Amino acid sequence: MSVKHSLLALLERGPAYGYQLRSAFESATGNTWPLNIGQVYTTLNRLERDRMVEALPENESGQRPYRITDAGRRQLAGWFASPVQAADRPRDELTIKLALAVTTPGVDVADVIQRQRTATLRLLQEYTRLKAAEDHAELAWLLVLESMIFRAEAEVRWLDHTEAVVARTDLPAPSPFAAHVDQPETEILRENR
Repeated sequence: MSVKHSLLALLERGPAYGYQLRSAFESATGNTWPLNIGQVYTTLNRLERDRMVEALPENESGQRPYRITDAGRRQLAGWFASPVQAADRPRDELTIKLALAVTTPGVDVADVIQRQRTATLRLLQEYTRLKAAEDHAELAWLLVLESMIFRAEAEVRWLDHTEAVVARTDLPAPSPFAAHVDQPETEILRENR
């Protein structure tokens, strides 16, 4: 997630101070991704240093609002025009966990998959209940919620697939570290690192 670009997008609505920006971000994302206020102000300071925002005079309450500059608008337009790259996304802990589970002695891979499937299905049910209860939800929150639903559905499909692959594969015993031979990296793997 790009806090920098998120703040620039919020400032495109108009001048705001840190707490307003945090509140607007959390509202737009349905409080799904809490934003640390320290991170907001650190990011605002960097944006000001890079001349993408400028601080306005303090208001009567002592809060200092910021507004986006032309350089910030150009940066924001570039962000919206660029697709998100796989390398920009955080590591997928579930994929890592299952990749290690199939190579770790004594791990019941089917159990790991089943536990995750159960948890993901519960989450999917909760997201579906939330969506049904949101008659007049803001569009931003609805998009976030639907994204979470689609990701949960995709995760369940992937878990089903992984379970089938593991069930028909004779898992080899992991090789000790001394016997490990480095495999050359593919270009895609190097790019994703």
